[in-house]
Amino acid sequence: METVSTNTAHGGTQGVYKHASRETGTDMTFSVFVPPHADGAKLPVVWYLSGLTCTHANVTEKGEYRRLCAELGLIFVAPDTSPRGEDVADDADKAYDFGLGAGFYVDATQEPFAKHYRMWSYVTDELPGLIAENFPADMDRQSIMGHSMGGHGALTIGLTFPDRYKAVSAFAPIVAPSQVPWGHKALPGYLGDDKAAWRKHDAVALIEDGARVDALLVDQGEADNFLAEQLKPQLLDAACAKAGIDLTLRMQPGYDHSYYFISTFMEDHLSWHAKRLG
Repeated sequence: METVSTNTAHGGTQGVYKHASRETGTDMTFSVFVPPHADGAKLPVVWYLSGLTCTHANVTEKGEYRRLCAELGLIFVAPDTSPRGEDVADDADKAYDFGLGAGFYVDATQEPFAKHYRMWSYVTDELPGLIAENFPADMDRQSIMGHSMGGHGALTIGLTFPDRYKAVSAFAPIVAPSQVPWGHKALPGYLGDDKAAWRKHDAVALIEDGARVDALLVDQGEADNFLAEQLKPQLLDAACAKAGIDLTLRMQPGYDHSYYFISTFMEDHLSWHAKRLG
């Protein structure tokens, strides 16, 4: 693991790191904020998964999470959204919603993406191992959140590993990619035409198929231009109501899809996670 940069913030350390990933076969960059802590202390870990077109840098620079992470004693980890490099396949038309910057947190099975696009295994297996080895992380206390495509990733990973993640939340998540245009492009592109494989990467479908968590927190801006066509939080609301999952869905008037929205409610989410992480 190579240290790209470190900066002191709120008494803790904001670092950016790079390593050669066995899963993606590429160099991967991620950021970690470690709050001030006593020597030998082990701290809970909050994972943040970013959205379409993003890298680790978007939330690191705009997320406004460090002050409260320092106060609450939370490690905050932000991976990239896809593999990158000259030999990494991209969308044929260089579109923003597939390929580079749009890994959708799946392990691709379709060529030419299967070789490098293994973001599910990277986020759930490889990177946690690296965090456990190199940072003062208590891996028995992990939680996960994300935005948009990353909200999709946080929900599906949290629902798949309910015993690992003590809290799951999302900002403007893609809740049912099987039912919206972004997913209609990404899921067959990465996973092929078998819709059973899609269901494992669709939060609404996972809940319909029996996946459970105790509670979810979702914030959604009412002025989000992707709300009606791509995000459809009402589908998650209905699935959770039927399954008995305690969903707190907050529709926020005037807020759009940007980091102005995310940063406004970031501290609410971190406080919600901290209560569940203990």
